[in-house]
Amino acid sequence: MSACKDEDPRINRIKTSIRVVPNFPKPGIMFQDITTLLLDPQTFKDTVDLFVERYKGKNISVVAGIEARGFIFGPPIALAIGAKFVPLRKPKKLPGEVISEDYTLEYGRDCLQMHVGAVETGERALVVDDLVATGGTLCAAINLLKRAGAHVVECACVIELPDLKGRERLKGKPLYVLVESH
Repeated sequence: MSACKDEDPRINRIKTSIRVVPNFPKPGIMFQDITTLLLDPQTFKDTVDLFVERYKGKNISVVAGIEARGFIFGPPIALAIGAKFVPLRKPKKLPGEVISEDYTLEYGRDCLQMHVGAVETGERALVVDDLVATGGTLCAAINLLKRAGAHVVECACVIELPDLKGRERLKGKPLYVLVESH
C-alpha cells in the first residue's frame, strides 16, 4: 500500500523535500537523500506522524529500524505507538550475542545483525527504513525477526523505487510507503 496516492498535502511536502543525488554511492545509482527532509522540522514531523497514524492501536510491540536511516524514523514511531525500538545493525556494531542475516542489495552484499533476546516469540513487529529498492534489506530484516519468533506485521518506508521491484521480492508481506520515486 502507498500513501502517495492520497490527497494528504503532507505527502507532496515530503516528496518535494527529498533530494536526488546522481551517481552516489556508485555510478548509475540515483541516491534518494532524506537529509534534506530532516532539515525541515514540520516535514520531518509530518513523515513520522503519517506512520504513527497508520500504526497506533495495531498492537505492535516492536519497531525494528534498519541501520542507519531506519534509526531516524523508527525511534519516534516506537515512542508514539508505545513499542520498543530494536536496532538492526551492520556487522560488529552490537556488543554481545547476535543473530545475523546476509543479503544482496542493489549495489553489493551486506549483513544485518540483531541482539539475541531483543525480540520475544509472538511479538508483533514493524520494520522501518527510509527506502525500499530491490527489497534485499527488508527481506533480511523480515527473516531476522522471524527467526527470533516475531510476527512481522508490515514494513514501512518513506520512499519506494517501484522500477526495482522490491515489493515483489517481499512475497506478499505488506509494505507501506509514503512516496514513490521513478
